[in-house]
Amino acid sequence: MESLYGSATSLTNRRFPSEERIENQKAQQYVDENFYASCRAAYLTTFKTSLENITDKEQLQLVLQQAGRNLSKRTLSKYWTTKTKELNFDDFCAIAKREKPAAKADLMKAFRKMDPGNKGYVLHDDLYKVLTTKGEKMSPEEVNAVLRLADVNSGGKLDYNKFCNVFFDTCDQCSKMAAEKMNANSRARRQQFGSQMETSPERSSSPRTLRDGDTTPRKADSKSPRPSSARNYKATMCTVINMGPPSARNSKVVEPNNLQEWQSSQLKGCFFLEDTGIVGHQYKLQLPLKTTVYLTIKPLNLSRVEGKLSPWMSVDTALYILKESDGKGDSQLISFTEVRNKEQAFVWKGELGVGSYTLIPFTTGCKLSKKKKLIVKEAKLVYRNDKEDLVLTPEFKSALSDMFDIIDLDGNGSLSLEEYNFFEMRTSGEKCDDDAWEVCKENFETKKNELTRKGFADLNLMEANDREGDPSDLWVTLQSMGYNKALELTEACPFIIDIYAEKCKPRLSVVSLASSNRQLQKVISKSAILKGEGKPMENYESVVIYTYKNDTRITSVIENKADKKIMMQVNNDQSKNCVSSRGLSVFAVEVPAKSTVVSQHVMALNERQEWLYNCIQSVLS
Repeated sequence: MESLYGSATSLTNRRFPSEERIENQKAQQYVDENFYASCRAAYLTTFKTSLENITDKEQLQLVLQQAGRNLSKRTLSKYWTTKTKELNFDDFCAIAKREKPAAKADLMKAFRKMDPGNKGYVLHDDLYKVLTTKGEKMSPEEVNAVLRLADVNSGGKLDYNKFCNVFFDTCDQCSKMAAEKMNANSRARRQQFGSQMETSPERSSSPRTLRDGDTTPRKADSKSPRPSSARNYKATMCTVINMGPPSARNSKVVEPNNLQEWQSSQLKGCFFLEDTGIVGHQYKLQLPLKTTVYLTIKPLNLSRVEGKLSPWMSVDTALYILKESDGKGDSQLISFTEVRNKEQAFVWKGELGVGSYTLIPFTTGCKLSKKKKLIVKEAKLVYRNDKEDLVLTPEFKSALSDMFDIIDLDGNGSLSLEEYNFFEMRTSGEKCDDDAWEVCKENFETKKNELTRKGFADLNLMEANDREGDPSDLWVTLQSMGYNKALELTEACPFIIDIYAEKCKPRLSVVSLASSNRQLQKVISKSAILKGEGKPMENYESVVIYTYKNDTRITSVIENKADKKIMMQVNNDQSKNCVSSRGLSVFAVEVPAKSTVVSQHVMALNERQEWLYNCIQSVLS
């Protein structure tokens, strides 16, 4: 009996799974409650109530510091991007949960690296040099503030043991004062946990968490964009277009015979996929003479394997040409690329007058879209060799080399300060100033005042060394550039632009890295109206549907001439071998009064086969 079931004593003392689970849940609930209480206390040191929102990056940094999270500028920019307008208390809690507070052991370890003799102090000169030139650089004023602390400085030396004690004692004291202040305020106690007030226990147990790389707040109970099929329609229109494979669609390619004799300029760029849309480089073209121009845009192949193409080569590209307005009104749409040549580049040929032009690259989002992929194993970025030195893995080196090719916009094999700053703005949200660039040139390999490929790799290795091999900041950089945790470029598409001019040297320059969503949507709508087919809806003539098609895509634009906004249902269920930029087969579109809206772009799922565009658009009651 005992051999099968154990002794009577063991039975009475045994913990059953359900009891253990209940105790674990209680323990976790206690930890969660303490965590949210401390977050709330930190939040209320900056805001009057936890129902107020964070409205800028400085507020986010301040409230995170109150919670003991001292994030680097690069990590902070991961949560507050150029598109972020505000974050609420739940978002703040989610960030605080992902970013652990500073630990005394980590700070002591960093100081001991500067004190190989283990003397217990660091010379002010050495500390000043490290803090102003390496890693998350501090300003001279910030460093001097540390060096002026009387309790921890003496004779040009900083006693880092005392400094760590004072620092963490101050942090604890601040946390206690924040908690006391909160507990003294009965209104704050009644607020529960910000926007979770008066919710069910299930929801209030933990705030809404942010997905990796997703820093945009969302409504907790957002409804599905699919309208109910039971709704009534005021009017309906069906558009059917049968598109054959590329071989059956003859496009007129207009490449000049003497193109190689024309003067030219070439620049690279990149589309980056974000939750709010697609961001890309934009350009300025200057022509000193009236001339015929031939321009092309296509994805940039980075594969080093002969005969193998990069996976993003199927992404569609286009280029819109706008005449700059000289400060008088909006830029004027001149034209855009519509056809492809033999090299699969989208091309345009035409005559342009003297002056400046804005070039806006465009991709529909049909082929460049977020895809869920299970990452079985996270790629390793660094490792320690036999001498315990940090070394970049071959896989990371290869990714850095590709990244270098993407940000080397002029393709000269090195990075200028301007090119490097486009990279910095993308990954950290801040530019590198002239002084920091001089320090960079002193420490890393340069050629003609530009950073080389080796220098760029060494810069990333230094970042890993600054974090003792912790790859967190490196991953922030990689994910900002479109890489997943398997080091695959899945949320970006590099491209290359060539401009040829018959009578003069075209001057092409990069002016920004932005979505320009409003301007782009306006020119797309205008191009569809100018070159597409417009049909008023039967019995609802204030709504006009414009359908534009070229060799590879169909674009639908809705114009609402009425004085009130309308809601449209778009249904692609009957389409075949198609993919919509909306990512759904049925969705709703709101069209404000007296305005036009791009409804969708549609492309073939498999370009080698025929595809059928069968779209039903209805005005909802």
